[in-house]
Amino acid sequence: MVRGIGRGGRGIPGRGGMGRPPFNRPRVLMLRPPFDLLLAEPAFPRCKPAPDDSVLTQALLKRHTELCPSPTDQAAVLSLVTKLQTVLDNIVVAPGEFAACQLEEVRQVGSYKKGTMMAGKNVADIVVIMKTLPTKEAVEGLSNKVNEEVNKLMKAEGSGAVVSACHERGFTVTGTSAAVRVLITTLHQNLRKIEPDVHLDYKVISSHLAAIRHSRWFEENAHHSSIKVLIRLLRDMCSRHSGLEPLTPWMIDLLAHHCIMNNPQRQALPINVAFRRALSLMAGGLFLPGCAGLPDPCEAAHSRAHTALDLAAQDLAAATAQTLLRVVARGGHLYVLGLQPFEGGKDISLEITVWDGVVVSPLAPAYNDSPEPMDTDDKEEESQDSVAA
Repeated sequence: MVRGIGRGGRGIPGRGGMGRPPFNRPRVLMLRPPFDLLLAEPAFPRCKPAPDDSVLTQALLKRHTELCPSPTDQAAVLSLVTKLQTVLDNIVVAPGEFAACQLEEVRQVGSYKKGTMMAGKNVADIVVIMKTLPTKEAVEGLSNKVNEEVNKLMKAEGSGAVVSACHERGFTVTGTSAAVRVLITTLHQNLRKIEPDVHLDYKVISSHLAAIRHSRWFEENAHHSSIKVLIRLLRDMCSRHSGLEPLTPWMIDLLAHHCIMNNPQRQALPINVAFRRALSLMAGGLFLPGCAGLPDPCEAAHSRAHTALDLAAQDLAAATAQTLLRVVARGGHLYVLGLQPFEGGKDISLEITVWDGVVVSPLAPAYNDSPEPMDTDDKEEESQDSVAA
């Protein structure tokens, strides 16, 4: 007997022989990127020069100026953040008689750290990493300690008092003109010891660890000013159009970085080109199932940022982006950017509009979460055939 026949030889085509491929071979999921005209420009050369887009550029810069916080607001947030950072650092180094918990590290995160704060939202975020497990009693004790120490500093300066209130993510210190959210988490090796009834929620404290990774990545890779401009514009647009509201700040950060920096020249694109590109990518299915989407640089390999959305939200985001892109293409960018209200504040992505005889109507949802009804006729025919046989 030839030994090669039983183990992948030519006789039995079951394990790598010359016959059919094995049935247990894993299937590879092929994720396809959406069509990006900027990357495919060599294959689609222009027949005429690009049109003048200075009107859109001026509108984008004007809207960004309105979205930037005033120097007074920035100073108020900076003052409160500095006091909280000082108090928390002192607790880390020399806790003294404070025994409610032990702190490992204090990190600034969020839009304040990234430099993408919005006007009217004077809120900063600080993540506190505990050495001990984050029990609800420990969070309350830390909140009282921080409130007491910060009020001492405020009294020494002659400023108004602050108030601290606990919530499911930690606690918030609120002053007269600014607020700081203190987000509680713990060391990574303590995550497996979390008990739902005793400690903070596992997903919450894990998201706070992810926020630290996001801020670190943003600081290293997304420091260009055009990225921050586009982030403010996209966040404002998402807050005013219901179909884009499910997009998380991290998804918007990655989208803005991709649209500004991901090009053959590896140079920052103009803001008008990047804005149109962001709408085109979302309209082309960047956040739809089966699309390559945007890889998450702070998570495991093959992780995609848009998987945080459910299927209905992914479908709605693509449909809304398609409607807004058509409105911008017909010259309605003032309504999309919020520089001009649409019929008393209505969402233009939900209304039928006419632009120079071109009708732009919102798309119907393509995703239906109800199960498809079974075809009973085929079932009956199969049963009759089996009986006749």
